Amino acid sequence: MYHAVADTVLANSLLRSLPEVDAEKVGVMGISWGGIITNTVMGIDDRFAFAIPTYGCGHLAKAGNQYERALAENLLYQKVWDPMVRLKEAKMPTLWLSWPGDKHFPLDKQAVCYQEMSGPFLVSLIPGLGHGHKPAWAKPDSYAFAETIVRGEGIWCRELESSRVGEQFEMSFSVNKKVDKVTLVSTVDAGIMGEREWTESSAKFEQREGQWKVTGSVPPKTTAWFVNLYCEGLVASSSFQTELEAP
Repeated sequence: MYHAVADTVLANSLLRSLPEVDAEKVGVMGISWGGIITNTVMGIDDRFAFAIPTYGCGHLAKAGNQYERALAENLLYQKVWDPMVRLKEAKMPTLWLSWPGDKHFPLDKQAVCYQEMSGPFLVSLIPGLGHGHKPAWAKPDSYAFAETIVRGEGIWCRELESSRVGEQFEMSFSVNKKVDKVTLVSTVDAGIMGEREWTESSAKFEQREGQWKVTGSVPPKTTAWFVNLYCEGLVASSSFQTELEAP
């Protein structure tokens, strides 16, 4: 991890030194364990214009899978290299890209990471995405995010408010694109997030007072859920929600 993080910082310095590179528009993206390295670098090198950690996240010593088995007793990793150690220092705009079926990096652990960071973020949890370099590269979401940031347009979708009464929820978003469809993605299963069965159902949405309002009903016995906004071929997700016990 020392060399991976150090080399990422050095690569940033190298790119920024090149005359043909705009030093203020260099970002970082990492996939799988590269996403973990990205998480870690985000809290160390504040020169990056944006970051896109894909799948990989911190807080894995309590992931409930192979990473917990590997890291639960590894106090050196937890105290020095877990991204959670430094994510409060991460201030750059960040896209957290993943999918509900990822068995390696649970979405609840990813959520702990983006809630910890100081900078603005967008979550994109794409059903059926799959795990790997090719699936992540094939989707337009990371490219669109990078482009809007380096153009100075900011994050194109921001979650503003969220409330829940019983099974009924209401959310509001600031969106710079047309919202074509909204779905509720939920599960009633227990266990590792990526091994659960996830279902998509429709949610109501309307534009009101310059914001997009989303309303719907969480199915009975739901254990985890989030909302997806489909906007001009891109996916923006609400923060990931978990239930301590089913309503």
